[in-house]
Amino acid sequence: MNRNNILLLIPAVALLWSCNRQAKTTGPITPEDIKSHIAVLADDSLMGRKPFTEGETKTIRYISTEFKKIGLEPGDNGSYYQDVPLVEIKGTPSETMEVTGGKSTIQLHNSTDFVAFTRQESEQIDLKNSPLVFAGYGVVAPEYHWNDYAGLDVKGKTVVVLVNDPGFKSGDPKLFKGDTMTYYGRWTYKYEEAARQGAAGVIIVHQTEPASYPWSVVSSSNTGARLYLQQSNKHMDRCKVEGWMTEDAAKKIFAQAGITGDFRAMARKKDFKAIPLNMNVNLTIHNKLKYSLSHNVIGVLKGSTAPDEYIIYTAHWDHFGIGKPDAKGDSIYNGAVDNADGSATLISMAKAFSEAKEKPKRSIIFLAVTAEEQGLLGSEYYATHPVFPLNKTVANINMDALGNYGETKDISITGKGQNDLEDYIEKYAKEDGLTVVGDSKPGAGGYYRSDHFNFAKVGVPALDMNNGIVSATHEAGWAKKHQDDYTANTYHQPSDNYSPDMDASGMAQIANLLYRLGSDLANESTFPGWKQGSEFKAVRDKSMAK
Repeated sequence: MNRNNILLLIPAVALLWSCNRQAKTTGPITPEDIKSHIAVLADDSLMGRKPFTEGETKTIRYISTEFKKIGLEPGDNGSYYQDVPLVEIKGTPSETMEVTGGKSTIQLHNSTDFVAFTRQESEQIDLKNSPLVFAGYGVVAPEYHWNDYAGLDVKGKTVVVLVNDPGFKSGDPKLFKGDTMTYYGRWTYKYEEAARQGAAGVIIVHQTEPASYPWSVVSSSNTGARLYLQQSNKHMDRCKVEGWMTEDAAKKIFAQAGITGDFRAMARKKDFKAIPLNMNVNLTIHNKLKYSLSHNVIGVLKGSTAPDEYIIYTAHWDHFGIGKPDAKGDSIYNGAVDNADGSATLISMAKAFSEAKEKPKRSIIFLAVTAEEQGLLGSEYYATHPVFPLNKTVANINMDALGNYGETKDISITGKGQNDLEDYIEKYAKEDGLTVVGDSKPGAGGYYRSDHFNFAKVGVPALDMNNGIVSATHEAGWAKKHQDDYTANTYHQPSDNYSPDMDASGMAQIANLLYRLGSDLANESTFPGWKQGSEFKAVRDKSMAK
């Protein structure tokens, strides 16, 4: 039964409410237009859209061709492409990681018990008898009076650290930010800090709840070739080995060191001191190196009266390419939701602005970035090599893995409470009868997990948002169940495929709210800022003072 027939069966008052609400959430961007682009971007012929592959060539050609058809100008010195120099490191770890020195040798198996990789550009990396140290959460946070490395010399050693930060599930909202992850909880930070401390290796203990995804995501995301931005020092300032181990593997090691019970609770105590495990780790990684260019795709709609001020919409075009087959034998990681739908929406957004009766006063940039799945690399490169001045960039509006479960009565702002862009969304939501909420899973650290974060780091007010968990058309709990099922069974898996039955109405709902935001920003003269207490406010204040 289609929706029109269903509406005939419900009371007239409810019908009137539904029609009114439906009118409020409409706009120039349609579900059908978004789906038409997802169907192309998530097709097997694009081979999972991995950088450095034929899949990249086909993907960026499609996006740039669409930009040209829409009428966008090339964004980088006459080209739609911004070159992003990357190094591909195809690392093959030993089949086993050996932990010696305890009551018995522990052999951990690659992919099943651990994953390991390196940024160091060397054909072979060796950890030989590297002493293991449990360094708690691996955090140095002066503002929280926290230092897991206090008095600890880790040179030549391998630190074992916990995912997330001490506040998560502590029951204390004043410990860090309670259940809301700070950047100190992100795996990227833990690798960075271990390197600053001079460690030879760093291994994060995976746990599903504090990580916000199962081990299968860690395993599938961290095997095979990995990409990094090229650095003049060939990343020799990073740890030799970065990696993860399962909770069960960690428990085996901790048990031999006499550590039992809740090690998260142990590590969050204010008097916690790092614990030498009195065991050594041995691991070898053989690498194949490839240097090449990937590409961001940039299209510009020039402003009519303030063309030297910019609003930047972003979405990442990449995914994981061809990898480990699933139970059905599917080995192409098409990433229909993550993030063909964001890239599709970017194209639809550009079309909507291009066809608007009144052209925006400020310029609008449409930026499809590469290598997000490899660590937000394309947006990091743009943020550190901006084509348009950062202090003239009004805002960044990001679109990543938009909901494929229909419209919702609530709108979720990632990292809610950060900047003034949220106030615009609050206004639109009130007009549309929608509720604005924060992250449905604040412990997942969503604000640090997509491309808007790199804009935030350089001070540009950045917004990322998505549908909430209260479906506009289904019973209570339906949308949340759908989200949880996607995370557990589809996220970063070959099963993230396009289907003609995909519900893109929620994508269009978010897209049209973000269209209103960009339209308002593009026709104002003000610059939104960061709210008091945001860690990004000082950077913006300094940038705008120039």
